[in-house]
Amino acid sequence: MGWKKNSDFLQPTTQKGISKDMREWLSADKIATLASDHLQTEKSISAEVDRLDFRPSKGIVKVLFDKGYWEVQVDAKTGEIKSAARRHSDWIEAIHDGSIISQLFKFISMNLLGIGLLLLIIAGLYLYFGPKKIRKLKRDNVS
Repeated sequence: MGWKKNSDFLQPTTQKGISKDMREWLSADKIATLASDHLQTEKSISAEVDRLDFRPSKGIVKVLFDKGYWEVQVDAKTGEIKSAARRHSDWIEAIHDGSIISQLFKFISMNLLGIGLLLLIIAGLYLYFGPKKIRKLKRDNVS
């Protein structure tokens, strides 16, 4: 997951827009509509907008969709579509955290894994410090 920002295959490179001045930008509704229309006409995919990722330093808005892990990058001032591609890092992350099955599975499995890891840490500390303490007690009782 640490490579996703450095790999064009895992996550599309962030494009640059014309203006960094947010007062000149189109409305969020207009940007979402432009991205949705582009995805429907160019890729023949109908999906609801999941979120908008505003990048003021780049003058770009990334529109992320709830199905198919699609991302459309829109120039925030002109509304020009700069990029439309899949975010492979998102489905890899969904496999990694279990959310590809369901949110309930993710919640239960991640909590069980966390509790299991905590128990392993406690057992490891006991196995490391326990024998030392027993040897010290035996040494003190022999003296």
